[in-house]
Amino acid sequence: MNEIKEYTEKIFEDIKHIDEEGNEYWLARELQNVLGYHQWRSINDLIERAKVACKESKYNVYDHFALQRKMIKLAKGARRNVVDYKLSRYACYLIVMNGNPKKEIIALAQTYFAIQTRKQELFEKEYNELTEDEKRLYRRNQARKGNYNLNKTAFKSGVKDLARFHNAGYKGLYNGETADDIFKRKKLRYREDILDNMGSEELADNIFRIAQTDAKLKRDNVDNEYTANSVHYEVGKEVRDSIKRLGGIMPENLPTPNRSLKELEKENKNQLIDKKM
Repeated sequence: MNEIKEYTEKIFEDIKHIDEEGNEYWLARELQNVLGYHQWRSINDLIERAKVACKESKYNVYDHFALQRKMIKLAKGARRNVVDYKLSRYACYLIVMNGNPKKEIIALAQTYFAIQTRKQELFEKEYNELTEDEKRLYRRNQARKGNYNLNKTAFKSGVKDLARFHNAGYKGLYNGETADDIFKRKKLRYREDILDNMGSEELADNIFRIAQTDAKLKRDNVDNEYTANSVHYEVGKEVRDSIKRLGGIMPENLPTPNRSLKELEKENKNQLIDKKM
């Protein structure tokens, strides 16, 4: 039972997407396949009931069930326009709660989305109460974990020169700047880490770049270093273009914090020692 649960949770995480604003979402047709519904009308019935529940809960239905249309390939090269939905985590929760719990995958999905939705609600409340430095510490940890996973994916994709690979992503996001260029622009001291000297917004830009590059390398089954570097550059550029379209501040124009996260961590450690003494 534990093995099935872990496998199922991985499936839901694998089909999760992140949009240009850093929000997670699922596509209804991908969720349909995971839940084992062979026909669209079966999942669509659940979606319609979930939309009613969403409306009755006083939430904006479109915020959680964004209607989309896209072309899909059929046999012999034919194409057809079909309906899909961009679903929030809450929407997924409502959909699976309307499914048949006797179906094991539905029961597991109900547990997964119920727990994760609650965690997300608690996190958003707690995150909004954090100071800027606390947000920086949280997001730096996210970036660290993201880069760890990205490095593993990059190696599997044929990357041998990680420095060049990461520079490709920075160049796309920072309009041609390498990690060394960013280091010099921020006027950092020897061996200081550029990510430790970013504000929460700049870190969020990089977290999005990291996550989307990791996902695209896997999705496209990239198997050579040249393509992997190109993917990282293009994803970085797409993130930059998205920021521009949204009227945001380009990452190189965001202010560098007065203190690095290493200094903040050292200060927090000293404060804990003083309290113990």
